[in-house]
Amino acid sequence: MTIAGEITLSSDPGGSMKKWREIFGIHQTELATFLKVSSSTISDYEGGRRKNPGIGVIARLVNALINIDKSKGGKTVKQLEKDFSQDQESAFDSHEFTSGIKATEIVKKINGEVICLPHKIKEETVFGYTIIDSIKVILEVPVHEYMMLYGKTPNRALVFRHVENGRSPLIAVKVGRFSTDMKPSMIILHGAFTAEKPVDPIAIKIAESEKIPLVTTNIPIEDLMKALAEFEK
Repeated sequence: MTIAGEITLSSDPGGSMKKWREIFGIHQTELATFLKVSSSTISDYEGGRRKNPGIGVIARLVNALINIDKSKGGKTVKQLEKDFSQDQESAFDSHEFTSGIKATEIVKKINGEVICLPHKIKEETVFGYTIIDSIKVILEVPVHEYMMLYGKTPNRALVFRHVENGRSPLIAVKVGRFSTDMKPSMIILHGAFTAEKPVDPIAIKIAESEKIPLVTTNIPIEDLMKALAEFEK
């Protein structure tokens, strides 16, 4: 599901298909033989000469990679399963709302301050949120796993805790966009920001360039989580 999701959401699905084939160490001819298609078909998909593959094609491709690898002992599959499972639960926690919530309501509920794009936050409707440990997600979660931050929909708030100045979380979101081609409805930075210790200007510029409203709050994290959980009822 993770591999198929990355390919589906990638801005370059052919390039992503090629990347995963090479990670598995499988030649185009070997993959083509397993799928009972010509090598040129695989080459055309990977080179972007065919229209974007549908979910059926992607599912067949991923299953082929896994089955070919398993026939050789499953070394790559075992390593990927280990990589995909490590520390993700402790790095972020996704929740879904029972219905869409106006972003402005969330800002008010958490006593937040809109740092940039106040006009856009008035237009956003949020359907869930993800609490993210900034340090863990940046240091321990592979980029190809960033799509899991978005739960069931990207129309959500990404809440970063353990934030120092806000630069790293915004860079992580920007880098993740190259892999997932997804962005949240809003980003909430939880930290002790003041006039003397403001959000990093680089973080604000990234948020503005990505057109993602940026909000800060310094209420206790327990109160923040409790406030957001009320929208789930």
